[in-house]
Amino acid sequence: MSEASQKTGAFFGRRKGKKLRAGQDDLIQNLLPAIRVVPGSVPSGQFPNAGARETWLEIGFGGGEHLAHQARSHRDINFIGCEPFVNGMAKLLAAIDHEKLDNIRVWDDDVTKLLPTLPEASFDRVYILYPDPWPKRRQRKRRLVSDEMLTTLARVMKPGAELRFASDIDDYIGWVLARVLRSPHFRWTAERADDWRRPYEGWPGTRYEAKAVREGRVPSYLTFVRT
Repeated sequence: MSEASQKTGAFFGRRKGKKLRAGQDDLIQNLLPAIRVVPGSVPSGQFPNAGARETWLEIGFGGGEHLAHQARSHRDINFIGCEPFVNGMAKLLAAIDHEKLDNIRVWDDDVTKLLPTLPEASFDRVYILYPDPWPKRRQRKRRLVSDEMLTTLARVMKPGAELRFASDIDDYIGWVLARVLRSPHFRWTAERADDWRRPYEGWPGTRYEAKAVREGRVPSYLTFVRT
């Protein structure tokens, strides 16, 4: 049975945590609809700077630390961030509002509902950083990275575009490598151990990563190229 036929449920867990503060709720009610990605539209056309140098996608941005850092560091690049967890979305919206980061658009639902609607070759880079590992054997079919997802991503990525995947779970790292290495669409770029042991250039770190390191888990940083 293929991974595609096994898929059940979402790739994420709960949608909402603790109650939002009044200011956060206001951002969810007002800012979120204004910058939500329109399915079926060309991504670059949804930004004030439609002529940006590149468009990058981050799937599952958590609290948005990495996405906000990239957006403020690369104002000539447009970003789409996908995160169904309401509290994480609220944190990113606060940064967008405070810093006037007009080069970010967001999607607050399952990314598999968005990707099939987008044109081919929409993205120059895709990030999947510390996704839920779904560690129990019966849960693994819910892991985001699968043969089917790699085919979906390949369609919306430009030739030569990078797919960056980071995790502190060895089993998930092996899972991803096995699927990428048998994919006709991607090539692993690593030539030496430091290529996956060292964080990406300009890496700001995340709170989840810091917690993982404190607890003795070693992150890996994989880079794949769309062939």
